[in-house]
Amino acid sequence: MGRCAPLVGGEYGYSPARHPRGAVLGMPVAHSRSPALHRAAYAALGLVGWRYDAIECSAAALPGLVDGLGPEWVGLSITMPGKRAALNRADVRTERAVAVGAANTLVRLPDGGWRADCTDIDGVSGSLVAGGWSGPRSGRALVLGAGATAAAAVAGLARLGIRTVELMVRDPARATGTVEVAGRFGLSTEVQRWDPTLPKITEFDVVVSTVPAGVADDCAGALARAALVLDVVYAPWPTPVARAVAAAGGRLVTGLDMLLHQAFGQVEQFTGKPAPREAMAAAIGTVDPA
Repeated sequence: MGRCAPLVGGEYGYSPARHPRGAVLGMPVAHSRSPALHRAAYAALGLVGWRYDAIECSAAALPGLVDGLGPEWVGLSITMPGKRAALNRADVRTERAVAVGAANTLVRLPDGGWRADCTDIDGVSGSLVAGGWSGPRSGRALVLGAGATAAAAVAGLARLGIRTVELMVRDPARATGTVEVAGRFGLSTEVQRWDPTLPKITEFDVVVSTVPAGVADDCAGALARAALVLDVVYAPWPTPVARAVAAAGGRLVTGLDMLLHQAFGQVEQFTGKPAPREAMAAAIGTVDPA
């Protein structure tokens, strides 16, 4: 049965009926760094009284929670497992959210409805560029997993000039949706069963691991040979993948990097103001994979 329960409250001391509110919805969500990012952004922008919380919410419970929110709610960040539910609940959807088939962002419209967007695409492309992406060589990428985050990843990779994506999954039948998403963004795809030895790892310009914590641990040794790795997990940290890549002197982009870059667009859509990127980066800090 679906459920939603508040975990983290804002500390601004203002009545939520009089001041704008936002939150991140997910399950689990206690580890989320989104509140730190958004609160830092609102403070830097001088938005006194704005509040941003974390709310534990299942996919099944998400539509009911959204329906019950008052007019003070201006935006929601959506993490797993509710990204597809958020897209379905929205009254208006951006083209890219529809193409990806998932939404990590819900923004309140003037008429009271909700618009769905997928700033995860910006999170993937932006974090990779900041992490040293210098353009495609082979034009090939490897994505571990085939869920909602993987779908956003292939869209972000297409933006960077990748033309072929290989999806590595434990159950190839579950990759169908992500293969379709890749096609919408002009990418050709190959699907392979999970093989932690990754015999073709040096052929790829970049590897993006979109699987939950622990799932890619058996690939850590092989991923240390990759040209560039984005590991979307940031809690618990460091992951075995991060340790292996760092120990080998490889280029590593972290889940916190991706979180930061996807949050820029959310803040701008929630507030209508340019994201204060330096303040947000300072709030989230850095992570040491050693």
